[in-house]
Amino acid sequence: MEKNVVRTGVAVILATIIISVSEFVRNEFLLKSYWVDHYAGLGLVFPSEPINGAIWGLWSLLFAIAILLISRRFTLAQTTGLAWFVGFVLMWVVTANMSVLPLRILVFAIPLSILETFLAALVITRVAPTSAPT
Repeated sequence: MEKNVVRTGVAVILATIIISVSEFVRNEFLLKSYWVDHYAGLGLVFPSEPINGAIWGLWSLLFAIAILLISRRFTLAQTTGLAWFVGFVLMWVVTANMSVLPLRILVFAIPLSILETFLAALVITRVAPTSAPT
């Protein structure tokens, strides 16, 4: 039992790291200019204070936990698809509705976020016990 808890914790931590690094690289290096320009066009400053990074770290942890929970009932492919929809598509709908999503980034963000979700789900299904068969 204790070994399973440790393996589950390790899986969630590793997935959180994958998600956090992916989000940071994508939004700070690859797409930052899109975000800054879009926010400037709205008369806003793109939020990049440390508290914003901390909130994204929390989001990454919560997303990893959601992937773990989804993986308990679904295959790797199903977990990836459902988690990606819940984690990203719903977020994009809300941010687009608030006009703070630069739609141009989706060309890059969609495939990269699918890859991010797949890698996190793969780690969870391989490391955490009692996941659905892949």
